[in-house]
Amino acid sequence: MPVPLPDLLRRLDALWQRHVPPGSEHHVPSHLAAVLALVGMLAIAVPTTLVATTPRIDSSAVAAADTAADRKPVIPETRLPPVEPVALAEVTPDDARSINASVPFSTAPNPAAAAFRIFGDAADQARAVDCLASAVYYEAGDDPVGQRAVAQVVLNRVRHPAFPNSVCGVVFQGAERSTGCQFTFTCDGALARAPSPAAWERARGIARAALHGEVYSPVGHATHYHTDWVVPYWSSSLEKITEVNTHLFFRWTGWWGTPGAFRRGYAGSEPMEPRLARLSALHAGDGTEEIAEGDVLAPEDFPDAAVPRPLAGDSNSFLVTLDPAIGADSFAALAIRTCGARPYCKFMAWTDRASTPSRLPLSSQQVASMAFSYLRDERQGFAKALWNCNRFERPSPLQCMRAQPLAASTPEPSPPAIDSAAAPAPLAGVRRRGEPQPAPSPAARPPVRFTVPAPAASSSPAAPAPAP
Repeated sequence: MPVPLPDLLRRLDALWQRHVPPGSEHHVPSHLAAVLALVGMLAIAVPTTLVATTPRIDSSAVAAADTAADRKPVIPETRLPPVEPVALAEVTPDDARSINASVPFSTAPNPAAAAFRIFGDAADQARAVDCLASAVYYEAGDDPVGQRAVAQVVLNRVRHPAFPNSVCGVVFQGAERSTGCQFTFTCDGALARAPSPAAWERARGIARAALHGEVYSPVGHATHYHTDWVVPYWSSSLEKITEVNTHLFFRWTGWWGTPGAFRRGYAGSEPMEPRLARLSALHAGDGTEEIAEGDVLAPEDFPDAAVPRPLAGDSNSFLVTLDPAIGADSFAALAIRTCGARPYCKFMAWTDRASTPSRLPLSSQQVASMAFSYLRDERQGFAKALWNCNRFERPSPLQCMRAQPLAASTPEPSPPAIDSAAAPAPLAGVRRRGEPQPAPSPAARPPVRFTVPAPAASSSPAAPAPAP
């Protein structure tokens, strides 16, 4: 049992008085001095040992983690998240890596994004490919894995309502400013450095595959990324979900980072970007020249007078007769202009006024003769343009309508011809409906005869006779 400290002190004092003779108050016996020295050493050694062996806490990491936690607002569904411009904190690359490493990855599920399916005329699709190719090359270099990750982020943004709904619009958002562009290569002069022809074609192949359904699942629904040697101001307010090579990928917190937020429809048309003129002939020019016959039209090129009217009683459905002179590549632009801001829209078109129906539903013959259709349903994140490829050649079979089998009409069966010479004689005595029943004469009635057998001789009671 340990001795209390006051008792220990009293015992030590008594021991001192017992061993110190009068006149020698300052003389300390050797064995008592050893005890006191041991106590003093323990008083110094124990705290020192505790300080030396206790794990140290990195105060800078704690501060960084606390700051990151404090700056992660959960944005509700009713308020669209702001898109912050690219602004970097001034830190050294090594310090940036330490700060980024101190932020933990999110432990929430990271589902893959849905496949993206591009549509629109051939020129719009080609412009989208070149815009996306420029993003993947200048952002990730000639690295196919990094390029696929960047392409997925771009397409995630296309389907998120906080960003433009075209590929070129997303890639070059903010590029008109010297600072604040969403992708730094569009405003820092990087486009002056052209890739090699082989590297450019590889980037275009990555872009083309992503636009036709290939998904890079590791980045999920990420809408932001940065390299690990910089620290953007927005990074601590988002969820860090994965790392691909030297790039860190982020998504918004709350509902805006979930799959349900990525349901906005694709525009189906792509603006011209003069900054890509050196790499893409389709982006050469400023887009302001007059449209000559045979040129591909954009939705804004159609005046109000050219917009068809919807069906009576159904403001979301259009049955339209197209003018073939505008060209098949411009059909989708007219459909997008006609549907306007409607979240749900059906645009069905023929090139022959006599074949254009006036009401729904359509017969199989009317569907088979259709030249073009466009369906938009923003609640399902769906927008699709289809051509009748038997009449209009398209660059991809994904743009073709499915063949419509015609419903064959079944004629009424005709009664078989009867040869009167070979026909059997009518049955005698058969009464047909509506004919009076003739009264038979007494002579015509055949006599009814029956025989009652005689009872057998027996001592037992007679059996009953059978009924006639």
